[in-house]
Formats: sequence, structure tokens, C-alpha cells
Amino acid sequence: MKLEAGARMDLFRKLWKARELIVGVFIPLSLLPLPLIYPTSEACCAYVLMVTAVYWVSEAVPLGAAALVPAFLYPLFGVLKSSEVAAEYCKDTTLLLMGVICLAASIEKWNLHKRIALRMVMVAGAKPGMLVLGFMCCTVFLSMWLSNTSTTAMVMPIAEAVLQQLICTGLADSHSNSETTEAPEDDDDKEENLEKNQFELLYHNESDCSKQELSTQSEVQTDELNDLGLKSIANQDYNGTTNGHLPQVAVEIPNVKREKERRNSRYPTKRDHMICKCLSLSITYAATIGGLITITGTSTNLIFAEQFNTRYPDAKVINFGTWFIFSFPIAIIMLVLTWLWLHFLFLGCNFRETCSLNKKRKTRREMLSERRIHEEYAKLGPISYPEVVTGVFFILMTLLWFTREPGFVPGWTSLFEKKGYRTDATVSVFLGFLLFLIPARRPFSSSHCRDTDDNPLAPMITWKDFQRLMPWEIVILVGGGYALAAGCKVSGLSVWIGRQLEPMNGLPPWAVTLLACLLMSAVTEFASNPATLTVFLPILSALSETLHINPLHTLIPSTMCVSFGVMLPVGNPPNAIVFSYGHVQISDMVKAGFGVNLIGVAVVMLAITTWGISLFNLTEFPAWVVARNITGSL
Repeated sequence: MKLEAGARMDLFRKLWKARELIVGVFIPLSLLPLPLIYPTSEACCAYVLMVTAVYWVSEAVPLGAAALVPAFLYPLFGVLKSSEVAAEYCKDTTLLLMGVICLAASIEKWNLHKRIALRMVMVAGAKPGMLVLGFMCCTVFLSMWLSNTSTTAMVMPIAEAVLQQLICTGLADSHSNSETTEAPEDDDDKEENLEKNQFELLYHNESDCSKQELSTQSEVQTDELNDLGLKSIANQDYNGTTNGHLPQVAVEIPNVKREKERRNSRYPTKRDHMICKCLSLSITYAATIGGLITITGTSTNLIFAEQFNTRYPDAKVINFGTWFIFSFPIAIIMLVLTWLWLHFLFLGCNFRETCSLNKKRKTRREMLSERRIHEEYAKLGPISYPEVVTGVFFILMTLLWFTREPGFVPGWTSLFEKKGYRTDATVSVFLGFLLFLIPARRPFSSSHCRDTDDNPLAPMITWKDFQRLMPWEIVILVGGGYALAAGCKVSGLSVWIGRQLEPMNGLPPWAVTLLACLLMSAVTEFASNPATLTVFLPILSALSETLHINPLHTLIPSTMCVSFGVMLPVGNPPNAIVFSYGHVQISDMVKAGFGVNLIGVAVVMLAITTWGISLFNLTEFPAWVVARNITGSL
């Protein structure tokens, strides 16, 4: 029996190790009867969609490789021609992403991100609450323009250096957390702390004892207490003489278990551990919040923009400006509420202690941490010429995006005769291309610039710099999503799905949007954010058209909520980066992430039912949806 049980366990282990191969082979074979029994375009497209979705959710193969499934299955089943599928893998958003990555490479190469982060933290100070808020603000700002993963990877080492300074200072001085410089505690506060942490012993002696005997007895008892490892605190004005009584001696009874735990722990106190948890989690949440603000902030925004503009080419409502106007208030509200939630969860509700800007209330550890931050900033030296150029390009790209087609006034594209040829990708690729031309050394300057290999004409970035940051897997993943969407449209699968959802016709628009948001935020905890959105966008679009709801009413909130995979390390790469530093456990991420999830869904629903209605005119069923349906039926 034991041999049989051992053999079964060995078989289970082998099957578990080969689970990805089993899923990769078994799923296509098990679903194959669908297109064979029902050889229609809808069934063939559904087969391709289900196989790709299972691969994405299970990650049996890499995401980029799974995105190539439509490239060979659509032509095999006769859904799309090979040339038509290939055209879907490189769209306008691909060029937009490439231009942004050029700017991101320059920012990282010349340490502009580090200068921005340290400067913001210097302004915020080293009080725990303000320190967390400062790191969150700089992470949100950087994540608006860089990918969430890159931003977290850039900011987390800076935060870790500050946390290690706090830990090292706390190990050297375990009581400094309660001491303040230039502002001693009142006597009442000292007495309260004494009553909580110490046990008072009062020694009375006979009045006929001589002063010498009393003095000798005091010295002997003090020596005995010190030998026992007890901390005696005598009166400050005691000079060795008494009036017949020994001074009051407060003896601290050591907690052996607590001291052993402190020696075995990497943190001086539990409060230090809470600060590490709070600061670590705040960075990954701030990166997620910052990615919501701009179209280029995260790959899911790009997927939505391209799929929406492809499905509804006459809409002309989604661009950099309109998305920013809608999402920026959401990010600000989420930033404040998330900070308050993390502060309450890990630091408590004493905001006066953790957020005070009064220098007299700073502890020694906080002052040393501020000194460490200033030292790190000083290592950067004065701002360099490449940093100035990168900053100018950063501001210029943002201004050109905003002023291309602002909506309320004519944009700079109105200066050209032909309309509709210039997009946000045109701006980003043009400025990104210039970074390969502009020398990194100031003209007519003999000063040496690092990373230029003594070449006075070395450009701001090289192809290696660009290649190191370019997420080709995301590009192919996004292309696979476009191919799936095109197949659903051509085959008629999206229309069939819409007909199956007609029973939901009685629900109000806000209820449909809320259900979609909850579904997206739940699924994305276990699946890739881009993969989840790519699978659900065609379904939600068909649902909105069937229920005669403006598609933006459902698609925009769903796109934002798919980024709220913040409860598990596998939810998104920033979570995994923060988890790898070892300050937080999965239980901490689940507890904190659940609150952030609720905050995000609530704020997004507030936005889409208030300023979103007036911004996108969501109360009317738009004409561009009707035009699309008429064109599709023809």
C-alpha cells in the first residue's frame, strides 16, 4: 500500500511539473469539436478566442507567444487572410509606445527620474506619513509617462535606501523613536510612560541609620541592580546624600520574549516594520494610480484606445486631452484616499505625530533619514545638460499632445490642409527620433559627459538604451488583441454575443457599468491585465450596443478597473517587485489591496456618473455607434 501511495504521489508531482505542457496541448484538442461540428465563421472565431484566452489566463505559454495564436489559426479556419491578420499587429499605438519609450530611456539614462523622486521626498520630509505621501506623489508623476513596472523598479531602490537608514538607526538607538530634538517631553508625559513600562520600587530605611550607612546601602543596591541587568533611574538631583530615605528607583523589568524577538527580527520595533510595509505598498499602488492618468501610462489604456478607435472610427472623442481631463481627478481622489487608508491600516490615526512638519518634533532617526536623502541628492551633482534636454523634450511632448486637438479651441493640426493624418503617435515618434540625433554633450563644451564614450557627438540615447526598455512582449500582446477584435467583427461573433446578452436590457446603465467594473477587478487579480481587457472589450462593446448604452459608459470604467489587480503578487509586475523586497506578506497585500480595490471602483463609478456624463455626453446613444452598425451590416 505504501508503495502504491508513493507511486501515486510521484505521478502527481510529475503531472504538476508538466501542467503547462498539458494545458497547452489539452485545451486546443478538447475545444476542437466546436469548429468541426459547427463549421461557421462565428464558431471558428469563438474557438480561436477561447484557446487564446485560456493561454493568457493560465499562462501555459508566454503572453507574447499566446498572442500569436490568431496569426495562424485565423488563416487556417478562413476567418481572416494572413495579410489582414499581420496588419493588426502594428497599429498607431505601437508607434506611440515606441516614441514614449525613447523618452523613458533618456529619463532613466540621465537619472532625471531619481532627481525628481529625491527632490519630492526632500520637500515632504522624513516623518512617516509625509514620507509615504511624498513617495506616492513622485511615483504617480513618473508613472504618468513611464510604465508602471519601470516606475516601481526605479523608485523602490530609493525607498529601500531610506528604509534601511531608518532600520539601522533604530537598531543603534532603540529608544530614539520616542525622543525628540529641541523639544523635551513634559513631566506628565514622562510619568505616563514610566507607569506603562516600568515598575517602581521605593526603599524605606530606619530613621536612626547613619548617613554613611544609607549612602553605602544605596551604592550596594544600585550595583546589585546593574549586575542583574536592571535599569535604575535615580533622581536627577541626587548627590549621594539623603535625609533618611533612599531616592526613588524605577526598575525596568525586561521582557525576555520581547528582547529575543527583537534580536531575531530585522526590524528594531513593530512600528518600524509597519512603516516599511506602508511605504512599500504605497509605491505599487501609486504606480497603478499614475498609470490611469494618461493614454500612455499603462498598456491597458493603449489597448482600449486602439480597439475603440478601430471599432468606432467616427467617434473622435478619445485622445490624450479628453482622457487626461477625465482621469486626472480620479487619480487625485484615489491618491488621497489610498494614502489615508494605508496610514490608518499601518500607522494608525495619529496624523499629528506622523505628518507634522515641525522641526522640533523630529526624532533623531528622522533627521538622519533626511540627511541620507540629502546625501543621495548631492551625489547627483548639479543638473546636467542631458537632463535639461530630456526635461525640455518631456514638457514639449506633453504640450504638443494637449494642443493637438483640445476640442474647445482649434489645435495645431488645423494649420495643416489635410485633416486626420497627425495623431499623438506622430508627436512621440518625432521627438523620440530627435533623441537619437541630438548630442548629449553641450555644443562648444570641452567638459566630459558620462556614457558618451569620449565621443563629442554621441547622441542622447542609443539603440541599446531603447532596446533595453522596449516591451516587445506587450507590443505583440496588444497586436494579438487587435487581431482577435478584428476576427470577432468580421466573423459576426460580436453580434452573436450581443444577442445573447439581451436579457440584461432592463438594467440601468450605472448597474451594467458597476457589474462590469466588479467583474474586471476580480478577474484581473488572477490574470494579466492586458489579456483580461483584450478578452472582455469586444464583449462589453457588444453588450453596450445591444442595450443601447453609450459604449464609453462601460468601456472606460472597465479599462480603469482592470488596472486594480493589487491584492496579490501575481496581479501585476509592480506588486511582484515590491513583494520581492521582503517587507510585506501576502496577507498584507490582500488586506490593503482589498481596500484600494473598493476605493478605485467607487471613485471610477463616481467619475463616470458625474463629470464623465458631461465630458463624453453619455446620456445619448451616439450616432457613431449607429453608423458603425450600418457599415458593418453592409
